[in-house]
Amino acid sequence: MKLMKFLLTALLAVLIASSAFAMNMQPGKGVTVQPARATWNTGFFQEALVRKGLETLGYDVKKPRDLSNPIFYKSVTLGDVDYWTNGWFPMHDAQLPKNFDEKAQKIGFVAKAGGMQGYLVSKRDADKYNIKSLDDFKRPEVMKAFDSNGDGKADLTACPPGWGCEKVIAHHMKVYGLKDYINPVKASYEAGMAAALGEYKSGKPVFFYTWTPNWTVFKFKPGKDVVWINVPEINPTEAQAPNADRMTVSGVEGAVTDPLKAGFVVSDIRAVANKKFLEKNPAAAKFLELFTLPLADISAQNTRMNEGEKSDRDIAKHADEWIAAHQETWNGWLKAAREAAK
Repeated sequence: MKLMKFLLTALLAVLIASSAFAMNMQPGKGVTVQPARATWNTGFFQEALVRKGLETLGYDVKKPRDLSNPIFYKSVTLGDVDYWTNGWFPMHDAQLPKNFDEKAQKIGFVAKAGGMQGYLVSKRDADKYNIKSLDDFKRPEVMKAFDSNGDGKADLTACPPGWGCEKVIAHHMKVYGLKDYINPVKASYEAGMAAALGEYKSGKPVFFYTWTPNWTVFKFKPGKDVVWINVPEINPTEAQAPNADRMTVSGVEGAVTDPLKAGFVVSDIRAVANKKFLEKNPAAAKFLELFTLPLADISAQNTRMNEGEKSDRDIAKHADEWIAAHQETWNGWLKAAREAAK
């Protein structure tokens, strides 16, 4: 009888220990998470990686909702979505609702100072027409060379409606007096850049906005195929003004001048999450805090997407391969997340 009691006690202790171990390994078990992701597919990779991290921690992660910036920031404050990894700050600051700091927060750094933005022109044409800044597009010969639709203006592959860069480009068109000289094309960015690549290969001039990390600067090599050009002067928007010193950048490969007056604030790419979600899920909070990616890795994955590997299954495969190549780092993030939940 004593032996039976001893065995039952021992078995119960093992079960309790096993249960505790399972809870420690999967602190998110039983919790459903609703992520979001940006409408630009170059930001899908980090969503896939964070998804895999949270799933390993036991969370049930639902399919992400593809949202424009303003809609996401409103949704995360309302608690309709829990997080995304596509915050660009300070560029997105102007799009935050008034109660953002009360209901949501920026967390971690996916890529600190990783968000460079600006205008690029095909190098052969920049050399031919001596293009150094947007002001050069006021010259008739430059407008004509870059006019692909016959409306008399130079065509700029720009940003779709709802993107943060759309407002900055509109500001540039106004303050630099460019509305009669440049036509910002706001169709699908991916389609626009695919068309630009085709035109470049056929010998035609190209003029586009882009950001880093992005496949565009893999396909169009700055300094070889294209060059970064200046804005005429630093004239920030109201939202950019507090960070105007981050709009001039030194050491940019392929820039027509050093430093380069980019006209855009160099941004930190960050995760953004609902505060209640973070408070209730310390393991998820710690993972988001620690998660970071080298710019070169993001751009390399973006290039694979541009070459055709762009389905959700492909992106999940890219994430698996990245994890396998960085297993020690990955395991360290998971370990810290599990310890945060104890």
